[in-house]
Amino acid sequence: MRVFVDTNIVISAILFPNGKTAKVFSYLLEKHTIIISSYTKKECEEVFEKKFPLKKELLDIFFDGISFEEFKSPEEIDEQQYPKIRDIKDLPVLASAILSDSDILITGDKDFEDVTIDKPLIFTPTKYFDMIEEIT
Repeated sequence: MRVFVDTNIVISAILFPNGKTAKVFSYLLEKHTIIISSYTKKECEEVFEKKFPLKKELLDIFFDGISFEEFKSPEEIDEQQYPKIRDIKDLPVLASAILSDSDILITGDKDFEDVTIDKPLIFTPTKYFDMIEEIT
């Protein structure tokens, strides 16, 4: 399966390597194709620069150490072509997840809770973790 991960998932996996999100991320790395958009990478860099400048090298180490497919996010997005999302700043993530042909989008962002869409399926790390625990 192709699994798109949002910025908050990457950051959480880096900063809390023993947490539930990191466990989900490790599982995804092992079992699926992870997709990270250029928008997500840029957003991660901005967050680390602003909130965690002393830990910025962890971001490079993380991206260099994992296998993922990078998807080039569109420069311009016509919001009429995509499902309605509460926070318009999240539209590049939603559009990238759809355009990259992802099967699943993993995000901790509550603005995605009200998005009605068939593909990708949208999960929080906790919901996904609970689902894989039932399977394994």
